[in-house]
Amino acid sequence: MKPGLHPGAAVSFAMTVTSDMRPAFDGKVVHDVMSTVMMIYYMEKAGREMIVPFLEEGEEGSGYALDIKHVGPALVGQVVTFRAVCTEVAPKRVICDVTAETEFNLVGKGSFTQAIFDKKVMARRFMELRGKVEEKQGKHQTS
Repeated sequence: MKPGLHPGAAVSFAMTVTSDMRPAFDGKVVHDVMSTVMMIYYMEKAGREMIVPFLEEGEEGSGYALDIKHVGPALVGQVVTFRAVCTEVAPKRVICDVTAETEFNLVGKGSFTQAIFDKKVMARRFMELRGKVEEKQGKHQTS
């Protein structure tokens, strides 16, 4: 990683909750609030925005660990501010505290750890896994 990312650095942005962000299972909407899945998506996005300016040409980041609690609602139409605050920077890991808040309440809080890796090494791992998957699929087709 490029130098400059340090604990205390922060990224934030706001999103308005829309009807397509509601929790739904088998096409049935459960509540008229932001779903946990969408909240976590935007928390991860805040963490990603933290690292992108510091990635070297051959590096990439990937979600490694999440410890998130969804503690309050955000109604459709409300604005939610997502914030990531860097708490730790290591050669292969970046950890951020993440929050989601409306003007009235805390919606979610937790931590998000990203792994930093070499793109070529990861591409090789993906290719090896793809080979195993295709080999297994080929065996099932001939059985």
